[in-house]
Amino acid sequence: MPNRRILSIWFPRLAAERHIRRDPNLGQVPFAVVRDVGQAQVLASLSPLAQAAGLYEGQPLRDAHAMCADLLTRLSNVHAEAAFLGVLHRWAGKFSPWVAREAPDALVVDLTGCAHLFGGEEQLALQVEQDCIDLGLSVQLGIADTLGGAWALARFGGGQGGDHHRNGDAIDQEARATRSRAGKRRHWERGGAAPAVTMAAVQGRARIAAPGETYKALAPLPIAALRLEDSTMAQLSRLGLRRVKDLVEQPRAGLVRRFGRGLVARLDQALGALPEPVSPAPPPDRFATRMSLPDPIGLEDDVMAAIDRMLPRLCTALRKKGRGARTLRFEAYRADGTMQWMNVTVAKPSDDPDHIRPLLRLKIEDLDAGYGIDMLRLEAVLHEPIHLRTASGHLEAAEAGRARMAGPKPGSLDRLIGRLGTRLGVEAITRVQPADSHIPEKTWVTVAAAWSDPVTHWPQPTKPRPLRMWAPEPVMIPDVPRLPEVFRWRGRDHKVHSARGPERIAPEWWLDDPAWRSGQRDYWDVITAEGQRLWLFYAHGASKSSGWFCQGAFA
Repeated sequence: MPNRRILSIWFPRLAAERHIRRDPNLGQVPFAVVRDVGQAQVLASLSPLAQAAGLYEGQPLRDAHAMCADLLTRLSNVHAEAAFLGVLHRWAGKFSPWVAREAPDALVVDLTGCAHLFGGEEQLALQVEQDCIDLGLSVQLGIADTLGGAWALARFGGGQGGDHHRNGDAIDQEARATRSRAGKRRHWERGGAAPAVTMAAVQGRARIAAPGETYKALAPLPIAALRLEDSTMAQLSRLGLRRVKDLVEQPRAGLVRRFGRGLVARLDQALGALPEPVSPAPPPDRFATRMSLPDPIGLEDDVMAAIDRMLPRLCTALRKKGRGARTLRFEAYRADGTMQWMNVTVAKPSDDPDHIRPLLRLKIEDLDAGYGIDMLRLEAVLHEPIHLRTASGHLEAAEAGRARMAGPKPGSLDRLIGRLGTRLGVEAITRVQPADSHIPEKTWVTVAAAWSDPVTHWPQPTKPRPLRMWAPEPVMIPDVPRLPEVFRWRGRDHKVHSARGPERIAPEWWLDDPAWRSGQRDYWDVITAEGQRLWLFYAHGASKSSGWFCQGAFA
């Protein structure tokens, strides 16, 4: 069984270089990504020019502008940075199938049994660094027998403290007795800015711990390499414990009594005495297909012919995973380097090409081919599981056939919603569903038809409800709970022929509904002499004035 080997890939400028990749002009000036901390903004990620200007992570933005007036900033986007790290997670899968993320800016790769495929660990490290150079990313690597050891070598190996402002060895934290010896220590040990290092120097630094020699590689590193809390590092620094070697030589019982078990656990994890597994997140399922064309096309029939080849492959991949496409993205890459895309949303998840093809046909009519299209791509950007279908026998098949002859075909409503939604938008197609409330105007809710199921049973109220309802309109009669024989509504006098009621409805006391601040209501089913059947109520008045109102009309 080969020794376990872990690779830690740290991107120290991930957030800043994500913006520089999108806008290369930001790489020509001092640039930083800022994040909100309380009521202030601090620097979260720096470009090389910003770091060369003396700025550092965690520095308040106002201080950074005072030191560098030309500094450009962008606000941190945590979700976009996590998505970018997810893309790098897929890229790291070329080196090993066992890859995990270390938010917000690092990856962990279990290289056990994989390094020889790339010519050894040194050649693999060079390949990782070269790929990152091609991607425009800064990177620092560390390889060791443990996850903690690889993490420490990636950030502090090779004689450079990657997190120098957190290494627990700053001059301002030292006791007075040690200040006289501070000048004899190396630059990075004193907490100063690390010297600029070229990529060739990075490749030459010893960031790879030989198998079984993790302690030898970690011993000269600062205690910050053990992933300790800032308060713990400050206390250790005051005691003169500055390197991993100094900590290992101390009695473990005393360390546990004074600093707790967390310190010893981190030390054991780095040296391999305590296991620390790599827990990779499985990559999400991606369903996409593309077709490169030998010559640019521009006719609608040619585009549909390409779709007829791509769509079955996509649906086959979905069917193998038990998934159905809900939203598809169709991309057309033109010969002039531009691209046009469009989304198609179906009412129900589907893996049937005959169901999806008519919806794509409607969208293709709006496609602008320009100087010609030389590549097409189709992706299921949103997909959902499809329940397994049970094969039916002869009796069930005969019954299903009679049902199809008697009424609409199964799925015809979903197809209609999909076709209408392609033109009008899926959100524009709605349906009404019952809601759980005793308030008359809250007994139903309007939902999107594509994201809901039709109602098979509508609960009937205990009392009759009007066919049409509107906002309560005032009725001009005396303010008494007794229904009079004549009332005035909408500028006309109405004579009561018959009335049924009252039905008392109380407001939802756990909600503050402005429309029901008038308190309890007594509803009456009133038939006028002209034949109108109205729904009147008397509001008893709580925080608002009382009175009579009309809210609806029966059929």
